Amino acid sequence: MSPGESNAAVIRAARLDELARLIAIELAAGEQFRSLGMDRVADDDPGSIEELTPYAEGGRAFVAADAADQAIGYLLVDVVDGAAHIEQVSVHPLHARRGVGRALIEYATLWARSQGLDSVTLTTFVDVPWNGPYYERLGFRYLTPAEETPALRALREHERAQGLDAWSRASMRLRLTPEP
Repeated sequence: MSPGESNAAVIRAARLDELARLIAIELAAGEQFRSLGMDRVADDDPGSIEELTPYAEGGRAFVAADAADQAIGYLLVDVVDGAAHIEQVSVHPLHARRGVGRALIEYATLWARSQGLDSVTLTTFVDVPWNGPYYERLGFRYLTPAEETPALRALREHERAQGLDAWSRASMRLRLTPEP
């Protein structure tokens, strides 16, 4: 497989005309949290087309598209304190467990390298199988609070203010270059 491909999808830039589909994917993916008693997460606002537009226009929104070129997953990336930061990655449950999320994250690492960034960060639920443990398998490691950059700390504070720390959360980093 070449970069940007998985067993079920091709990774490409998101188009403005499919942003509503990304919101639908987010809603469907969020439903999985109900099985863990995390209804607040399942009910979280998936964002709006207006909020997603800057990601698409800025080349920071990527989709996994199926053979019919329909989005089945997506990833949004920001730059936070000199690192590519995965703001959101979601795969429609009908396409889960097929390497789609992994392909999106690998694409984000390629994007990060192309931007001259040396790492990829994210915040995640520690105990949700398709979150923290999954990212660990992909090579991310948990950051201690002292290792968090100022903007990552600010993101975590925002998450706490929204009540997301009702479940254990943490920041993680994947280094793309050797530690200095």
